[in-house]
Amino acid sequence: MHASKYDENTAFLGDWGTFQKTVFFLLCSSIIPNGFTALSIVFIGDTPAHHCHIPASVNITVEWRNVSIPVEVDGGHTRISKCSRYKLDVIKGYSDKGLIPWVDVNVSALEQESCEDGWDYDREKYVSTIVTEWDLVCSDDWKTPLTSSLYFCGLFLGSFISGQLSDRFGRKIVLFLTMAVQTIFTLIQVFSPSWVIFCSLFFIVGIGQMSSYVTAFVLGMEILSLSVRIIYSTIGVCIFFSIGYMVLPLVAYFIRDWRMLLLAIALPGFLYIPLWWFVPESPRWLLSRGRIEEAEAILQDAARKNGIKAPDVIFPPPQAGDKEARAKSYNLCDLVRSSNIRAITILLCLVWTTLSIGYFALSLNTSNMHGNSYLNCFFSAAVEVPAYIMSWLMFRYLPRRLCLFSTLSLGGTVLLFVHFIPQHLSYVAILLEMLGKFGVTIAFAIIYAFTAELYPTILRNTAMGACSMASRVGSISAPYFIYLGGYYRALPYILMGSLNIFTGLLSLLLPESIGMPLPETMSHMQKVTGFKKRQMTYNLDHSKGDQECVSLS
Repeated sequence: MHASKYDENTAFLGDWGTFQKTVFFLLCSSIIPNGFTALSIVFIGDTPAHHCHIPASVNITVEWRNVSIPVEVDGGHTRISKCSRYKLDVIKGYSDKGLIPWVDVNVSALEQESCEDGWDYDREKYVSTIVTEWDLVCSDDWKTPLTSSLYFCGLFLGSFISGQLSDRFGRKIVLFLTMAVQTIFTLIQVFSPSWVIFCSLFFIVGIGQMSSYVTAFVLGMEILSLSVRIIYSTIGVCIFFSIGYMVLPLVAYFIRDWRMLLLAIALPGFLYIPLWWFVPESPRWLLSRGRIEEAEAILQDAARKNGIKAPDVIFPPPQAGDKEARAKSYNLCDLVRSSNIRAITILLCLVWTTLSIGYFALSLNTSNMHGNSYLNCFFSAAVEVPAYIMSWLMFRYLPRRLCLFSTLSLGGTVLLFVHFIPQHLSYVAILLEMLGKFGVTIAFAIIYAFTAELYPTILRNTAMGACSMASRVGSISAPYFIYLGGYYRALPYILMGSLNIFTGLLSLLLPESIGMPLPETMSHMQKVTGFKKRQMTYNLDHSKGDQECVSLS
């Protein structure tokens, strides 16, 4: 069915009745656990201050015990070594002879060794993290960013699975199935006996987390009307994600043990079981599968909830060609089948990937910033609230391409300036980093809604999943952008800033979708800027409320 015909046939429901409010708030609330879980690794996988353990059984004097760890210079500051100590047998020999360090012996000239007896960790901030549990430091410090990357690999696979499954079996069943996967496997993760098991479970949690997010997003976009859809996609879903994100540092502040923190993250998921009886299937999806009676039943029930009399027949009987089109199955190959949809898909994948790098790298970096890591994480989450409000205002009144270009350019430019800030002005660097997060967050909110507007119903969830899957390449690499900062502090900001500005320019090539109804079939899609072939598309005349065909180059 044509997009405009669907909107016309369902206009009797209104925009903001009891049915729409219920769907809006229940689907938004289902996003809160995603914000809670997505960045939990900031605290679960943080690395506290540490140094080599000197066993109490080693019989050396207090003077020699106090100098047994070498002092190093790092970024102009001195600190004790994290990964080496002076050889204990040498120190014990000097101690047994009664020699005094720095008086009788030049300690800095002594031979060093690795932390053969493990490490002592600063317990002031955390009771335990996975780093302290399995000693993911020094020669094993590569496992910390890999832990995050494996979770993002789960998001990558979840993006692929959710699109395929929900386009084939329905939005609702996939939404609740993947929410269950996220909750149950997070709970099992609490009992992880090893780092390998933890990462394996974290990978599965990532599959459920991204699948439920994308499916809930698409389900709301397809049920709600145009005016509410914009609010849902830019403010509703995103702010509820931020609520979960903001709750995370508050809970982590009071729960300093990583296993108990995971338990606190998992248990709220069971509160969403009753939503199954209140969240409907997408009528648009049912129509695309030829299940007209079920779609009409949902809309008639919605009319009753809104106190409105529904027409006896909401949708006319499909034509033979419509039945054939609805019976056809679509998959990822259809996203690159024609030159136009292929260009749209490639451009969107590049934008999604860049935004994912910026968003997750800046979010994961909060524990490395100067100051209190709990406050930094809270501020990083809180800055998203005005960003999402701004995204809604921009998305409502401005062309989509201009929204993307301006916010990507803002985020990129600000991040490029971070490396010019001297270390003693760390608060200025934090302010610039938060401003960069502000720009990237606006763009991320916009790209979700923009992508959903560009693809037809028959491919929308597959396309959302594919773009989200492409963005996981960015999120998988994001922890290593932060890791590069250990070699050159400014390098992550230079890379992220340059990528944001470059993709901001590329976004200008995407077709414009402001004021357009959601396309239902391939033929209703907009044309990429620069294509010579002309295509008929649909526009909304807001002053008259009718729809007319216009020709766009």
